[in-house]
Amino acid sequence: MNMPSPMTELDAPPASRARATLLKRLADIVCLPISRINAFERAMTADLLADMLREAEPAERKKVARRIAGLTEIPATLARLLLRDEVDIAEELLLNAAALSDADLLDCARLMNLEHRRLIALRRGVSEVVCDVLIEFGEVLVLECLLKNDEAKFSTGGVEAVVALTRGDPRLTTMLLRRPELRPAHAYVLFWWADAEARRVILQRFAVSREVLQDATSDIFAMAAAEHWQDALSRKALQFIERRQRNRAAVERSPYDNLEAAIAAAAADGVTREVAEEISYLAGLKPMTGAKIFTDAGGEPLAILCKATGLPKSAIRALWRGLKRDEIEADGAPSSALERAILVYDMIAVDRAQTVLRYWNWSLTSALTPALLRAIRDGDEDGFDEYSGPQKAAMLAFSKDFGC
Repeated sequence: MNMPSPMTELDAPPASRARATLLKRLADIVCLPISRINAFERAMTADLLADMLREAEPAERKKVARRIAGLTEIPATLARLLLRDEVDIAEELLLNAAALSDADLLDCARLMNLEHRRLIALRRGVSEVVCDVLIEFGEVLVLECLLKNDEAKFSTGGVEAVVALTRGDPRLTTMLLRRPELRPAHAYVLFWWADAEARRVILQRFAVSREVLQDATSDIFAMAAAEHWQDALSRKALQFIERRQRNRAAVERSPYDNLEAAIAAAAADGVTREVAEEISYLAGLKPMTGAKIFTDAGGEPLAILCKATGLPKSAIRALWRGLKRDEIEADGAPSSALERAILVYDMIAVDRAQTVLRYWNWSLTSALTPALLRAIRDGDEDGFDEYSGPQKAAMLAFSKDFGC
């Protein structure tokens, strides 16, 4: 009797017709309408199909993924198995299956690779919780897809995380500025490391008038004054709302007669730490906000300071000289940064400039506790959620300045 020779890999039989047919039939059963199969029968069939797919060929798994993608309810065992598969198989569900739950997507995002996460970011209606997890990985390609996805939903924490990531990749800034979830507090932190064009967009979009607030609270100023401004909480809020920017009380304690005199001294003798602090106090700012404005490489913050405090345009050039900055570039052209500062001064209204200045003063200094300063110095963002909005803004804006 002739015995068959041992089979090698090259002699392997073609794919089994029985297996292919069985996989198709099981998938058909899983896809039956609820009127023809109950939940337990569907679950039993899905378990059997999933067991076969674990050892099936990639092409067979892809066929099943394509077949079940249109279901209004995909059995969890199949969804989990196929989403953890090779990307071209998982893609059938990630791009075409509307029925995937957040749990399915989170499982895929956490366990699979960048390409899987990119496909999740492209889905319609990506929820806040899924967005948050995708953002955690900090992958620029995924973030770009999310930011371009008009149907993705960003949480406040998610936006804050992306704001922090824009520092490392300016390409994200332009896309983030288009998102409706971006709020003034986010934008005014982002401003400090944004390029000139992004800064222009931020000032045009978020430098809003406080007229509505002023009209609604006009009578409260008299109430607070009658109470001698004893309530710190209302005093802080009213300081943000009031029309007057300069600090009249600071003039009495200052060695300068007024803000103009301090600016003149800065132009003549240079912007020393002492002069910068006096200008800050006279302008109604805290010294740390003033330091941020004077150390910024661009000219826009100086323009905002001058316009908000009623200083003439010439004050920008005076401060520029006091900071020892070149008014003429190497090629003989006027300084582009100084030109931008003058342009910003011309384009922004006083009230709107005051809004920007007060947002900076509030968001950068209102909650700089010793714990926060320590966290900034240490670059400790592990406990980021423990901080308030102003604290987070301060951490983001000052972490570079402290060498973190």
